[in-house]
Amino acid sequence: MTSTQIWLAILGMTLVTAVTRAMFLIGGERTVLPERVQRMLRYAPAAALAAVVLPDVLATSEGLSFAPSNHEFYAALAGLAWFLWRRSMLGTIVTGMVVFTLLRILLRIFM
Repeated sequence: MTSTQIWLAILGMTLVTAVTRAMFLIGGERTVLPERVQRMLRYAPAAALAAVVLPDVLATSEGLSFAPSNHEFYAALAGLAWFLWRRSMLGTIVTGMVVFTLLRILLRIFM
C-alpha cells in the first residue's frame, strides 16, 4: 500500500467510527431503541468477549486444537466452570492460571 492509501484508509475508518457513534448523540432522547433490540444488546459484551477469546484459546500453529497440549483451552474451560459455579472473578483467574500451570508442568514431565 502506498502512504496515500494508508492515510485514506485511516481517514475512512475515522469517519465511519465517528458517524456510527454520533448517531445516538444526534438523535438524542428522540431516538428510542425497540425493546427487542435493547434485550439483544445486553448480550453484546459476552458475544464480543467470546469473539476475542475463543480464537486465541483454540488456535495453535497447526490450526484448531482440542488436544491436551492446548493448555489455554483447558484453562479457559476450568475458569469458565469456576465462574459458573461460584461467580467469583478472582477465583476464575486463579483457577485458570492453576490449571494452565499444572498442565504445562505435567505435560513436560510425561512427554
